[in-house]
Amino acid sequence: MSFSANSQKFYIDGQWVAPVSTTTLDVINPATEAPFMTIAMGGKADVDHAVAAAKKAFETWQFSTREDRLALLNRVLDEYNKRFEDIAQAVTAEMGAPIEFAREAQAWAGRAHMEAAIKALEDIQFEETRGTSQVILEPIGVAALITPWNWPLNQIVCKVAPALAAGCTVVLKPSEIAPASGLIFAEIMHAAGTPAGVFNMVNGNGPDVGQVLAEHADVDMVSFTGSTRAGILVAKAAADTVKRVAQELGGKSANIILPDADFAAAVEAGVRGCFSNSGQSCDAPTRMLVPADRHAEALKVARDTAATMVVGDPHDPETTHGPVVSDVQWGKIQGLIQKAIDEGTDLVTGGAGRPEGLDKGYYVRPTVFGGVTNDMTIAREEVFGMVLAIMPYDTIDQAIAIANDTVYGLASYIAGTDMDQIHAIARRLRSGTVQVNYPEWDVHAPFGGYKQSGNGREYADYGIHDFLEIKGVIGWS
Repeated sequence: MSFSANSQKFYIDGQWVAPVSTTTLDVINPATEAPFMTIAMGGKADVDHAVAAAKKAFETWQFSTREDRLALLNRVLDEYNKRFEDIAQAVTAEMGAPIEFAREAQAWAGRAHMEAAIKALEDIQFEETRGTSQVILEPIGVAALITPWNWPLNQIVCKVAPALAAGCTVVLKPSEIAPASGLIFAEIMHAAGTPAGVFNMVNGNGPDVGQVLAEHADVDMVSFTGSTRAGILVAKAAADTVKRVAQELGGKSANIILPDADFAAAVEAGVRGCFSNSGQSCDAPTRMLVPADRHAEALKVARDTAATMVVGDPHDPETTHGPVVSDVQWGKIQGLIQKAIDEGTDLVTGGAGRPEGLDKGYYVRPTVFGGVTNDMTIAREEVFGMVLAIMPYDTIDQAIAIANDTVYGLASYIAGTDMDQIHAIARRLRSGTVQVNYPEWDVHAPFGGYKQSGNGREYADYGIHDFLEIKGVIGWS
């Protein structure tokens, strides 16, 4: 299946253009290990072209009205819905998501974020009077948007939509590992009649496109989602021009299951949450903290839950979990599984290698470790695969200390029934998000991290504010 006739072009200044660079890249289907499309890979000249188009368009787009921006975002939403199935199929091909998950979670996320941005733009106040001063929120300028492969539409839309809502113009660099859905999104933007230069897209890798965008003198802001390692490089590249950098980075989220929780249900839900999207979510609850006297019970529930998971062909309706995205990612996960075994954890289920019967594709065995302590590698490093560490605790204070004992601070989870206790614990957890009893995802809540999980916040009006400058006009009245 061909996902885009424009795979070897970039979208710049309102049209599909041939790249200056002649480099191409085969995109691998992780379920088959075979290439399914070839994309153009950009370089500095392509970035300069896109940034110049965005800078020119900003001269007028910054003064567009709320009504202009709402009209555009609503047209984009209409076009997105027309291409919904194409997006889902592209996500399945590029990252191996089971097709129903691609529809119900991956493609859905892009739609939901567009709807949330539209609602936020309807309600946000760009000006207020304070005494004799007028406080005005204005677009920051040209925004470079660098997005990851694990939730491609989630991250593209929750950056593009608020940036345009704020009045910014953008240059998008999707992940070169999973670029098919990004190409379709650029076609959506074109079909929606986006003014020339307001939205631009250049494919490429981090050093040749991402870093060039980050250090570009005519880029006013970088919004980056990816690993903490890469985020540090982006921030350093942006530092010389003192541009704003918003980052959503790695995580090692703790899931505290309290003594009064519906224990079996909470453990099962925690396992499923950790393994969702084949474990490839930055906020996955990868450290499950359970009362020490119920540790053995937790291991049994986790083992039984993992046994229900069907890893295999993403197009098979019986499949619940597809492969991880690449051979590099597969190898990293295998190394961390082996490291956990070598460090003396209790391997409850799973382990190294592919699941039985799968000799091709980047498939990982659903793996659970018990008896994990917070000094072990499996408790410290982000795995980004179907690997869960179960950790016993003796007191609530100890559980909170373990949860906070990490360089990350993206998300935390609490399962229990005493809401007063849950509220008190939530206030003590050093993370940008706390999820209570596995709620439905809320695209209107702020999303972002403490510590090395990043800075800034995405989603709805929080995302729009990230793309705004604050001007005070003193003596306005």
